[in-house]
Amino acid sequence: MKNSIKYYYLFHIQFLGYRYHGWLKQPGYKTVQFMVDKTFEFIFQHSDFKTMGCSRTDAKVSADHFVFELFSSDKIDPVIFFPLFNKNLPNDIRLLKIEETDQSFNIIHQVKSKEYLYHFAHAAKNHPFTAPLIMSVDEQLNIEAMKTAAKLFEGTHDFRRYCAEPKPDQQFVRTVECCEIIENKLYQADFFPDKSWMLRIKANGFLRYQVRLIMGEIFSLGKGKTSLEEIKKSLEPDSDIPVRNIAPSSGLILNKVEFQN
Repeated sequence: MKNSIKYYYLFHIQFLGYRYHGWLKQPGYKTVQFMVDKTFEFIFQHSDFKTMGCSRTDAKVSADHFVFELFSSDKIDPVIFFPLFNKNLPNDIRLLKIEETDQSFNIIHQVKSKEYLYHFAHAAKNHPFTAPLIMSVDEQLNIEAMKTAAKLFEGTHDFRRYCAEPKPDQQFVRTVECCEIIENKLYQADFFPDKSWMLRIKANGFLRYQVRLIMGEIFSLGKGKTSLEEIKKSLEPDSDIPVRNIAPSSGLILNKVEFQN
């Protein structure tokens, strides 16, 4: 198949991740990549192609902007292919744009930044229809304290305690460009709570479960179970403070991907 690949395209998509086991194909699970590849196979009537995502996403995580690369033996006309691909995708996946690229482009290494949002509400039970997008916290949260805590994660830190199942050669020192708690003004619906909040976090890359572990610690602080000092110490290289709180995946949204050049 490698020798037959002649054409390279970037596909920008959105998806609701609630019924998927993440982006990456996994035996026995329904994933976004599995559904995307099925759509290509139906249109091309062959499997002489390959797709590669800009990142992995956890089960139930959604994306307002996700990008994957298509390596194809077939040349496509983006203008014609765009409506055809959208027509054959399931309703919870939507194509936004197709760009032609070339063999030199590396969809993993050329990511400049990724921005995630974690959407939550508190102090009341949400409408069940919000489950795919909003984490419902029954307890009253100290939002002002959570805003202060979020800012502690900005800058360059050692995030080894904010990584699940690290690889032997894992690089834990990462730089977070932005980390803040803001009121949700982006997503609105009649069945949403009157007020909801978001963690907005941006970096050039994240460790496995890093965003959900950060959100979990901020939730813990909002509930009065963790202190600002403990969070500060957890970011020190020689810290022995454990990080055990991980936020559920269904409130997490990959909001935007940017590439170098």
